[in-house]
Amino acid sequence: MPNTEPSPGESTAGKSTGANKPAARKTAGRTAAKKTPAKAAKSAPAAKSSTPAATKSAPAATVKKDPAPARQATAATALVTDIEVRNPATGELVGTVPAESADAVAAKVRELRLYQPEWEAIGPEGRKEWLLKLQDWIIDHTDHLADVLQSETGKARVDALIDPSFSVDLTGYYARRAGKFLSDEHPSPHSPLARVKKLTTAYRPYPVVGVITPWNFPLAMPVIDVIPALAAGAAVVLKPSEVTPLSALELARGWSEIGAPPVLAVVTGAGETGAAVVDNVDYVQFTGSTKTGKRIAAACVERLIPYSLELGGKDPAIVLADADIDRAAYGIAFGGLFNAGQVCISVERVYVEAPVYDTFVEKLAAHVRELRQGADGREPRYDVGALANDAQKSIVSDHVEDAIAKGARAVTGGKATGVGTFYQPTVLADVDHSMSCMTEETFGPTIPVMKVADEAEAVRLANDSIYGLSASVWTGDKARGERVARRLNAGAVNINDVFANMFSFALPMGGWQQSGVGARWGGADGVRKYCRKQAITVPILPTQEKELMWFPYNTTKLGFALAAMRAAGARGMRRLGIKDVLDTVGGKK
Repeated sequence: MPNTEPSPGESTAGKSTGANKPAARKTAGRTAAKKTPAKAAKSAPAAKSSTPAATKSAPAATVKKDPAPARQATAATALVTDIEVRNPATGELVGTVPAESADAVAAKVRELRLYQPEWEAIGPEGRKEWLLKLQDWIIDHTDHLADVLQSETGKARVDALIDPSFSVDLTGYYARRAGKFLSDEHPSPHSPLARVKKLTTAYRPYPVVGVITPWNFPLAMPVIDVIPALAAGAAVVLKPSEVTPLSALELARGWSEIGAPPVLAVVTGAGETGAAVVDNVDYVQFTGSTKTGKRIAAACVERLIPYSLELGGKDPAIVLADADIDRAAYGIAFGGLFNAGQVCISVERVYVEAPVYDTFVEKLAAHVRELRQGADGREPRYDVGALANDAQKSIVSDHVEDAIAKGARAVTGGKATGVGTFYQPTVLADVDHSMSCMTEETFGPTIPVMKVADEAEAVRLANDSIYGLSASVWTGDKARGERVARRLNAGAVNINDVFANMFSFALPMGGWQQSGVGARWGGADGVRKYCRKQAITVPILPTQEKELMWFPYNTTKLGFALAAMRAAGARGMRRLGIKDVLDTVGGKK
């Protein structure tokens, strides 16, 4: 995630296209029409709506920074103002959203609490039907959703189409498997003495989950967290980045249009709004900068509520001398430049063994030069789109300029295009760890490449980071690649590939070190994280009037009970020390 608090850019260059017009309804993001809790889960699907009209252009406005749990604002002082959303590729105004007050957030959470019990009560199979209806809605509105994504991000069309496709895939995965994942578990007792009880672990959802998401994938990022939480039986309040709130509002519109129970609400605004979410929910899932994540963690600890954080990253790629250099060059180019490098697990630094360094740099640069950059319409023409805002463009420029000043070479690219927030896809060679491009999160279309003597140096430098989100290893020997992977301090490692873990929902997606706490998803844990575990014991055999160890204590009965515990748990001859136990209980030792 970005290493600074994102704020919308105010780019003015470039012409808009029809596909980049806004498509968010003024009413999008509101919860479904109010229903009584008893009937909420039985509502019939609503009819589809037509594509909304585009918002007219208007002058740019300064907008507050990304969600943060700062507690300066109070319900008494928070003011409702409008936040303008602009296309960073063109500067065009594409929508406005309210900066919702702490009072407004609290009111939405209170309403969610009214409907959550019925949502939980319909069970995983009942919830599956609504989630699959939402999946249908996303499929039916894919083109429109991609339009909205492009309008607020300046993405290439193909990149914009990946958001809804990814969302469809993940929604189906959790909708169909939540029943199995949430089934009661009956663990085996640890000793014969415990076999007189039926043991059960039940999964009960946190009533309201707060989800705070960043601006780089405005639809997929919310879906990643909202869908598993809903599948678990929780109600969800979603706070998207104020830089790109329109896609989240469309998701809420879809939930409303299918007639689903009102257990999903979207709140829009900046840091004060995010703080109000943290102050009112029962569980927080945050994706964003490490700086903000630490503040959210502190706020959650103060309230003693659980949280999960996916934070910054500086993902390394290691290219060993026995690698398929062509595949490595193509893969690392995609891993570093997809979505203009604005991916939490982008390749942000590359370590190449000396014998193949020059060849790799040459092939990588040649491929990057082939990439097409520009503002797409509905017809895909470009490979790389714009950066999300001017602040992000400044970070990229600073990192490149710092590297060149310290002796690096821009083999290709190396500067902003002068149009909107576009920055040329850039390959930097001859870099080292004195340069910010190798140690700080860039989150942009740059690929710095460093020569290393051998595998050991590559591993050492890859681990020389405060982050640990993901990594990749490129080698002709898969067994060697796995050995190297197990030496890297990263939550995920892909061998001869990039992003593969992100599209494998059965695997955990979480960072080590300052890249996060917990995991955003990962098989059953992706749903269970939104649940409280409840232990239940039920007698199997007929019960007595009282147990051996109940009051008033009887030393003989107590002695036999403790002797049985020792016999079940100890080892060797110590298991047979019944007289020893009786003597201890009787005070004879």
